Amino acid sequence: MRSDKRRTLKVAAPIMALGLLLAACSDDDTATTDTTVGSAGDGGASGSINISGSSTVEPISSRVAELFEEAGNSTEVTVDGPGTGDGFELFCDGETDISDASRPISAEEVATCTANQIEFIELKVGIDGMAVLTSPSNTAVECLSFADLYALAGPESEGFGNWSDAQSLATELGSTTTFPDESFVMTAPGTESGTYDSFIEIALEGIAEERVDAGAITEDQAGTTRSDYTSQSNDNAILQGIEGSPSSFGWVGFAFAQEAGDQVKAIAISEEPGGECIEPTTETIADGTYPLSRSLYIYVNTATIDSNAAISPYIDFYLGDGYVAVEEVGYIPLPSDQLAETEQVWTSKTVGTRDGGT
Repeated sequence: MRSDKRRTLKVAAPIMALGLLLAACSDDDTATTDTTVGSAGDGGASGSINISGSSTVEPISSRVAELFEEAGNSTEVTVDGPGTGDGFELFCDGETDISDASRPISAEEVATCTANQIEFIELKVGIDGMAVLTSPSNTAVECLSFADLYALAGPESEGFGNWSDAQSLATELGSTTTFPDESFVMTAPGTESGTYDSFIEIALEGIAEERVDAGAITEDQAGTTRSDYTSQSNDNAILQGIEGSPSSFGWVGFAFAQEAGDQVKAIAISEEPGGECIEPTTETIADGTYPLSRSLYIYVNTATIDSNAAISPYIDFYLGDGYVAVEEVGYIPLPSDQLAETEQVWTSKTVGTRDGGT
């Protein structure tokens, strides 16, 4: 659901502390808060930029805007985080200059952009992991495989009220995990969230396709989770739900899980049943060994590059001096070779998607 609240970084406003920034915008892919960026520039870039999309990427774009202001630019940058899907809807309707995204653009979204004559440049800007969480008091669950995640949160788990209700399905899928006989309380991102989409694509989709072939579910169900859970667009609300139950389950972006500290417990993940259990850390996400890692993006409307003189300086800064924002707000910077590829895509103004369109 689209949020009407926006983050505007004001020219003369004092810069908020990073902790307050993260607390204000801890929405995995969704809600936003009001702020404003800019400065009394001294000959730097000026004008305004409208950004919307993923609340996971929102802290990065907001922090870049703050640093851009500190560098002497008087550009007013409005950053909104209603979710990746809602952001692409606005972007492909020509309502925003830049779209933040925690997943690549889909084929359907590309088609909408094309129909509306919106050309874009896709820029990978960082790496994030999705942390699967439970309560620290849930000592019975230490590691889950993709098969376990499907059995607990996939479309066939509708109606399961206990962890143990998923036992039969998980075993059928090859799992050797023993689930506790405890209530299963799931609080997780909603369908508007890129984190919801990424979780399905990475953890559930492969198994779901096999279940379609087996006749267990329909094609329409394959791209979904169970629907009977507490859906939240705000990451803080998800974390509160997980903290509030001793046998909870849910997932958020790794940076938000880190912020929660010992109030939640991250569950190690293995891709295959019986495989190596990998905990989400900065190192395992950066080297790709953590199975629930994902790339983060911004998409730039090419028409605004010529019509809006503030766009190019902002993106130049984003990928240059402002790139420190990625790590400052808790995400993983791209390896040097991947960052160089992103810089080349921007320098050459390469139009279209390399990672999306599926």
